[in-house]
Amino acid sequence: MKKFISEFKEFAIRGSVVDMAVGIVVGGAFKGIVDSLVKDIITPLVGIIANQDLSDKVFMIGDVAIKYGSFISAIINFALMAFVIFIIIKFINKIKRFGKKEEAVVVTTKICPFCKSEIPLEATRCAHCTSVLE
Repeated sequence: MKKFISEFKEFAIRGSVVDMAVGIVVGGAFKGIVDSLVKDIITPLVGIIANQDLSDKVFMIGDVAIKYGSFISAIINFALMAFVIFIIIKFINKIKRFGKKEEAVVVTTKICPFCKSEIPLEATRCAHCTSVLE
């Protein structure tokens, strides 16, 4: 049991777990902003184009109401959240790469023009077919 607790403690105090927790809290707060944007701005604008308010659209089957208008709003909400998260992750990755230099690949071998074997760059004779190289 002590090993389990120490492993959990090590997992919980890692930086990535703390970052993830902060991300979840900020994401929850951001969700409220996106919900309001979709409900109060985007859905009415779509309603203007369609000449009706889509958020209140309901299809009745007997006594059961199928709220397809709120479903459309949820789809717009999801697409907007996914797009914003994509942009944020793309921006963060760009920042991470900003200060790093690309490492140059050092070529140490070449291909023998006669037998197509890989040989050292400094070789003057192929070790496989013994051809003299320029």
